[in-house]
Amino acid sequence: MTASVADVLVSEGLITGDQLAAAVATASSVGEPVLNVLVQQGAVSKKDVVRCTVQAAGLEFVEIMDITVDPKAIALLTGDQARKYGVVPVGFDRDVLIVVSDSQTAMNWQVRDDLQAITRHPVRFACAMKAEIQARLNLLYRAEAELGELVRDMLEDEAAIDILAPVASTTDAPLVRYVNLLLNQAISDSASDIHVEPSENNIRIRFRIDGVLKEMAPAPKEIQSAVISRLKIMSEMDIAERRIPQDGRLSVVSRGRKIDLRVSCLPTVWGEKIVMRILDNTAATMALPDLGFSPENLLKWKLAYERPYGMLIVSGPTGSGKSTSLYATLNSVSRPEVNIVTVEDPVEYRIVGINQIQTNAKAGLTFAAALRSILRADPDIILIGEIRDHETAQIAIESALTGHLVLTTLHTNDAPSVITRLTEMDIEPFLVASALECATGQRLARRLCVKCKRPAVKTSAELAVVQFETPVGVEPTFFDPVGCSSCAGTGYRGRLAMHEVMPMTEGIGKLAVRNASSEDVRREAIDQGMRTLRQDGWLKVAQGLTTIGEVLRVIA
Repeated sequence: MTASVADVLVSEGLITGDQLAAAVATASSVGEPVLNVLVQQGAVSKKDVVRCTVQAAGLEFVEIMDITVDPKAIALLTGDQARKYGVVPVGFDRDVLIVVSDSQTAMNWQVRDDLQAITRHPVRFACAMKAEIQARLNLLYRAEAELGELVRDMLEDEAAIDILAPVASTTDAPLVRYVNLLLNQAISDSASDIHVEPSENNIRIRFRIDGVLKEMAPAPKEIQSAVISRLKIMSEMDIAERRIPQDGRLSVVSRGRKIDLRVSCLPTVWGEKIVMRILDNTAATMALPDLGFSPENLLKWKLAYERPYGMLIVSGPTGSGKSTSLYATLNSVSRPEVNIVTVEDPVEYRIVGINQIQTNAKAGLTFAAALRSILRADPDIILIGEIRDHETAQIAIESALTGHLVLTTLHTNDAPSVITRLTEMDIEPFLVASALECATGQRLARRLCVKCKRPAVKTSAELAVVQFETPVGVEPTFFDPVGCSSCAGTGYRGRLAMHEVMPMTEGIGKLAVRNASSEDVRREAIDQGMRTLRQDGWLKVAQGLTTIGEVLRVIA
């Protein structure tokens, strides 16, 4: 099959004969399939290889995200059945049900027989990319209907919302199924946070998707105590304590992946509010270029983290991707000969080969106490989750001055404010100037959906109103969000970061020693070539990655 697929690639002009010959030679020497070598060398995309493979096998290849789906076909399979087999029923050809799957599933006769028995229709397969099938399944089979049924079951049976009843511990209990469905739907929607908020008349449910809160179907007030208590039990919190905030952690298995959630419980006027941060470990394996660093900013940051000692600080508000940037930096410096120790509250992502410490204030293991101890553990690189007080800042500064590379975060609005914030923590200005190697300000904006974004023309008057600055050497290409099935109608899919990277220069160091204002530091940094957050945002707009409205939403 490989030879025929390769011939199809050549005949369609996707690769040249010379590229194929080179790939065959490489494949024979390294023991890899020819098609894998072609993809690895960048000669052809994986999607084109899959499409040609499918066509060579006599099957149809479709773009599953663009295809119109018949609701009658969808109704023939439940969400669990569709996910179990990895298929999307899309329509009919007379009486034949057309389902889309990956090529391996399409050639599995047992799957074909099972689907024909379930749907009572003859089945014909078409093929698509596996990741796109999963994304379309998440869009088509949502949990709202089943959640509504479970709510009705709980309202009809008072025992179903009695958390002390024995049935509440089983997976078949309506309460347990309701909470599990809620968590799985949020994970399927790629939400970063789940908000369960009691109000006067109901429970407000909101998911934060791509940085924006999206309201879901509310739950009735009658099940409030049961849902909150169930979440507290799963997070190992004290369900009898309702007067003070609590923190916990829980894990769920979704689509075969273990997902950790950080849980916070906060007493409010109408009851306890639960906020769950979904910690997807794939973020811990990201590389710095994937985060949206421009080449110039990435080079400045790389020069800083490749130094053997000094302090690197990522600043920004909560939810601006600071931890992800630090973990991506750790991935860049992690190697067997380096001892890396982290002190975090909480440990958001578990990383193999790195020593991670979870603080415990009740037991006396604070950031400062942990730092004092780990300095005796011979670390080369130290990651501190956040600098919150003078003692932690002082030890971190001293560590950076005594041969350690220190990575940490700080809550400030921009990079120049990092110096001011450290001096406000009673750190001597000359120590800040000596220890700080680089400060980076960061924000997250929604990325335009590549499937549906539409070219747009912006007049000079429109650009002048928002004070748009055309980046040097870039011909702006503007796009507007449209909305399609791939992005759930929002026009945006995923997020990208905007940065301002401020290396410590001699001029900035002198201002720090003089205890200058953050505005003075900012002017000096700009003179030294720093691109501000707003300017980096305009660069992303000019490159067609996001919109002017998104930049204005996240950057003052």
